[in-house]
Amino acid sequence: MGGFALRGVDFVGPTAGKELLRDTGLAILFSVAGILAVVWFRFHRYTWGLAAIIALVHDVTIAAGAVALTGKEFSLPVVAALLTILGYSINDTIVVYDRIRENLRLYRDVDFEEVVNASVNQTLSRTVLTSFTVFIAVTALYMYGGDKLNPLSFCLMVGVVFGTYSSVFVAAGLLVIAYKHLGARYVKT
Repeated sequence: MGGFALRGVDFVGPTAGKELLRDTGLAILFSVAGILAVVWFRFHRYTWGLAAIIALVHDVTIAAGAVALTGKEFSLPVVAALLTILGYSINDTIVVYDRIRENLRLYRDVDFEEVVNASVNQTLSRTVLTSFTVFIAVTALYMYGGDKLNPLSFCLMVGVVFGTYSSVFVAAGLLVIAYKHLGARYVKT
């Protein structure tokens, strides 16, 4: 009879907002702790894990900051986007780290910084092309996904850009800094 149905109500009050913020922090904290453990185990050096975590914190901070600066709604989809950024960025970082580890085994007599630089150059085109493809898809979601998906897709757009940047420059660069300050036994696998 031409009636209508209420499909949902989206309202986050002060109490729910505090819970969302707390739960977001816990989700990110547990994710980061798990990632640290996996990277540490995989590369046998805690410095690799710490460098990766610093890069991930960089990515999430910038993405969350961009959402806040633009006044977009901070909601569960944005939390999902932040966790997705963690997963996406650590994947890129591990690709770079794997190449560094492979090259360290192949070129034992080459300076660590040169090996890292060569490894970054070898993975750069793959990283940029993959990120560009993801960015195109997320941009389409941003443009045509409607108001509800706008904050999520915006957060993902920022996260893909800075996640790519941090995987290539921040995470690898931190390994070089750690090597210079801590020495080979804390960095080389």
